[in-house]
Amino acid sequence: MAIKRSAYYTVEGDKAVIQKKYCPRCGPGVCMAEHKDRLSCGKCGYTEFKK
Repeated sequence: MAIKRSAYYTVEGDKAVIQKKYCPRCGPGVCMAEHKDRLSCGKCGYTEFKK
């Protein structure tokens, strides 16, 4: 079951703020997927491992 994209945002005042991290290679608009041990970009494959 897919999660709705609106679940990635919270409303602060009159603005919607994203809770996911953007990919540093692809830039704003491409969010990284959060796994148990890493963050990864589905577009370019960039990976950051959690500590």
